[in-house]
Amino acid sequence: MPAILVTNDDGVYSSGIRAAHRSVCDLGDVTVAAPSMQKSGVGRSVSVFSPLRMTEIELESFRAYAVAGTPADSVILAVFVILDKRPDLCISGFNIGENISTDTITTSGTVGAALEAASYGIPTIAASIQVADQGDKFDDPRHYEYDFSAGIDLVRRVAKRTLDHGFPEGVDLLNINIPRNALPDTRIEITRLSRKIFKTAVEQRHDPRGRPYYWINGDLVQDDDAGTDVHAFARKHISITPLSLDSTAGIDRLTTWEIPETLAEAVKALYQEE
Repeated sequence: MPAILVTNDDGVYSSGIRAAHRSVCDLGDVTVAAPSMQKSGVGRSVSVFSPLRMTEIELESFRAYAVAGTPADSVILAVFVILDKRPDLCISGFNIGENISTDTITTSGTVGAALEAASYGIPTIAASIQVADQGDKFDDPRHYEYDFSAGIDLVRRVAKRTLDHGFPEGVDLLNINIPRNALPDTRIEITRLSRKIFKTAVEQRHDPRGRPYYWINGDLVQDDDAGTDVHAFARKHISITPLSLDSTAGIDRLTTWEIPETLAEAVKALYQEE
């Protein structure tokens, strides 16, 4: 029977992780390990300066491990401590809030956990659902009310195909984003990452003593080029973006640069320029 790991960044008590469990519970032997509290926005950070503790808890009809650390920590403990073998599949989600564009996949704890699992050669699916109000991302995720039915069905189908056939060559993980009010017939697009989803801004305020403090905020980008995940969401379509751990780019083009082969040559060239 396949071994399946389920994790997230909203915390082990999130309604999204219960939905993720339901999506794959009939496909294999499922282990749930996730942060003991909300850890959104921590990316793939790992707790290297503090010890980690975990507690086995009861969630509905299944047991789970609550890890006092980050999403990536949860994956590490699952792979190296909890499980007897490397999982055949990892599901990270369902995240409360979409994770689209390079803005979010480089900061999301949901995607961070997925990247950690993928780094051990585990086919991984990161799944997120769109929120109607951005504030919902920061509310208590334990009781977030959402109809996960369409997402559960989609993730189950993708998970089963992955277990049966694996990923295409060069793909390490799939980043799935599901618009709110998605239905079984909602169109699916295979997309690439948009460059931005946030129009980043910084708001300055003052405390009662008149000293400044700052909130990072900003509006959402509403659309982008065809073929991107942001554009798919603008059309209320499901976005599936294949991702690779290899971030290398432009080797052939970079070789056309006149780069010194040694430090001595670089220093010599520097003085010649002066």
